[in-house]
Amino acid sequence: MIHSETILVLDFGSQYSQLIARRVRELGVYSELHPHSISIENIRKLNPKGIILSGGPSSVYEENAPYCSPEIFQMGIPVLGICYGLQMIAYQLGGKIDPSAKREYGRAEVVFDDASDLFAGIEGNKTTVWMSHGDHLTKLPNGFERIAHSDNSPICAIRNKEKKMFGVQFHPEVVHTEKGKEILSNFLFRICRCNGNWNAGSFIEKEKEEIRAIVGTQNVICALSGGVDSSVLAVLLHEAIGDQLYCIHINNGLMRKDESEYVVKLYRDTYRFNLDYVDASEIFLAKLKAVTDPEQKRKIIGNTFIEIFDNEAHKIGNVGFLAQGTLYPDVIESTSFRGPSHKIKTHHNVGGLPERMKLKLIEPFRELFKDEVRAVGRTLGMPEELILRHAFPGPGLAVRIIGDITKEKCNLLREVDAIFVSEIHKAGIYQTLWQAFAVLLPVQTVGVMGDQRTYENVAALRAVTSLDGMTADWAPLPHELLAKISGRIVNEVRGINRVVYDISSKPPSTIEWE
Repeated sequence: MIHSETILVLDFGSQYSQLIARRVRELGVYSELHPHSISIENIRKLNPKGIILSGGPSSVYEENAPYCSPEIFQMGIPVLGICYGLQMIAYQLGGKIDPSAKREYGRAEVVFDDASDLFAGIEGNKTTVWMSHGDHLTKLPNGFERIAHSDNSPICAIRNKEKKMFGVQFHPEVVHTEKGKEILSNFLFRICRCNGNWNAGSFIEKEKEEIRAIVGTQNVICALSGGVDSSVLAVLLHEAIGDQLYCIHINNGLMRKDESEYVVKLYRDTYRFNLDYVDASEIFLAKLKAVTDPEQKRKIIGNTFIEIFDNEAHKIGNVGFLAQGTLYPDVIESTSFRGPSHKIKTHHNVGGLPERMKLKLIEPFRELFKDEVRAVGRTLGMPEELILRHAFPGPGLAVRIIGDITKEKCNLLREVDAIFVSEIHKAGIYQTLWQAFAVLLPVQTVGVMGDQRTYENVAALRAVTSLDGMTADWAPLPHELLAKISGRIVNEVRGINRVVYDISSKPPSTIEWE
């Protein structure tokens, strides 16, 4: 889709790069994240209103440090460098960067030397920001002036007013920078002169028109899992093309408790979709028998899903397209932005289709973050309880059962998970959590129930808070709530005699266990 105004974010390896793009969109301006090595030709095609250079772990004076093309600084487009981005602007334009005598991580107080343009509208002459750097700027490049400083960074923000080039040593995109939103807003609207017309409503109308034009009279098939992404996708497609949409729900035996019944009832009875329900649980479980490697599990599930989906698709006539709920983070994580690709997991919904399917892909959410998909769902009038459901991994319970997969283990984990989530709902904190789920461990421990000795399984509970899933903190659930949940699980789920709570953050851990 072509956008009337775009802010281009160049990624230099910062853990916050996606967050910059999200913050820009939250302010009503469409943004795209691209590798720092993007060509000038491709930048011109995007025709951005402004460019933001992200932070990164490198030092600009190191051998093989990442650089963008210096031609960017000659294009007449406003530029904002953040942390490493500031240092790279200065270094490439003749400034000097040196290691700091004292590295600066965490909160710091920044004093404004000039409170116009980038810092306009911020009360007082100082603010609290988030720092994360070991180098600092010691000599300004020609044409630049200092506009802010801190105790540890004599040059904390810079400006070339004529060329509309700015740099800040801190991170305005993180919530710890108190006036970060105002600083980014000033760059977008005062400096780049953006209008701010990016929202769920404008996205829906443009996307529906585009879908109709692409599909024509052909039918579209969509894998409907019941999660947020596939559900919002199906409703959007149905509004666009009506009965040309055929949804297929495959029960792989790895779903949450009563998930398939919920999906069939909602989309057949409420939305009146063309919905094909396939119970393939025995097929999946047979193929997963004795498999313990997480990546192998994912591949088996992905390949089996495609085989069954392909068979079902052939029963529907005039099918030309497959719709997928691929999100922007899926696209980013499956692309090498930071040198050699380091995939955390296999994304089974990103990439090509088996040639035999001979279908074209429709991925309306390929440019959207999760919170934007939820906003689309709300605008489409979907129920809030569905919109706010926690994410569920594509391979389902297979990545929440450590070790081999059996029907008995799946049933066990379903019951544990249902108790955990129901108590989170009752406590009124479900919507404050990014995810909450249970994991079945390949460990058995001794317990005592009544007068009998038991030797049964251990369940781990995991609840995290997050803004975007890229980083996450473990949620400090009340001890009384954890005690109630543990008591219910041990008493009601035969086969579990011990419950533990995961207090690991991401990083260094991942949110899911596998």
